[in-house]
Amino acid sequence: MTVLVGTSGWQYRDWRYRYYAKGVAQNRWFEQIMRDFRTVELNVTFYRLPKATVFTGWYDRSPADAIITVKASRYLTHVKRLRDPAPSIAMLMERAAPLKEKLGPVLVQLPPDLPADINALEQTLTAFPAGVRVAVEPRHESWWTDELRRCLEQHNAALCWADRHGAITPLWRTADWGYLRLHEGSADPWPFYTDAELDSWAATVTDIFPTDDNDVFVYFNNDPGCAAIDNAITFAAQVRERGRAVSRVPASRPDLTCDVPTAATG
Repeated sequence: MTVLVGTSGWQYRDWRYRYYAKGVAQNRWFEQIMRDFRTVELNVTFYRLPKATVFTGWYDRSPADAIITVKASRYLTHVKRLRDPAPSIAMLMERAAPLKEKLGPVLVQLPPDLPADINALEQTLTAFPAGVRVAVEPRHESWWTDELRRCLEQHNAALCWADRHGAITPLWRTADWGYLRLHEGSADPWPFYTDAELDSWAATVTDIFPTDDNDVFVYFNNDPGCAAIDNAITFAAQVRERGRAVSRVPASRPDLTCDVPTAATG
């Protein structure tokens, strides 16, 4: 098993001085994040679907071993609410095609007010090309049924485990690979995770995926205060202590004591 650790996005104003070294222009931040992490989750694609040339740029500017995960557009999930998914998915895959072998999973995050609709989800999963790994993050409690679990299993789609300050989705293994998003922990300051919380997740991941032939993607979405970077480093070390392979993380921690100038942007 390889645990692939990364962050959800990389363009955050308060990372400028805490993580990105002085003198690194914002248009070079992608290069730094991909040097330090093997994988990243593109959350920008949720808000607007970039042109294919942008994906080409990400391909050209990332290392040969990069894995770039794409978050599906909110037009599919939040506007159309999974209705008639094929055209939206076809456009997404066409735009993302330049990522070629660097394309990671596609995350389909459902709106919190969308109740369970297994038929719509079935149509959505069917619309993806064969071989594309899809993770689904439901956020309405009506989804937690055996019917959902069977639907995901039939498509080898991963249920996205999501942790929001202790509110955790069911820890179902629905595919031969896994996907975890860590949104906020209980440490002070918010939204950091405690070492104990991270160690618990390291144990969960390695227990549920016990063999060496399963990939598990773990993305830190607790970006304020550079918590995502710092927590990712701790988590990777905890996974490594369990004798498991884990992808690269930054060699040094961000400067959490640094005051970010108010004029900084990103």
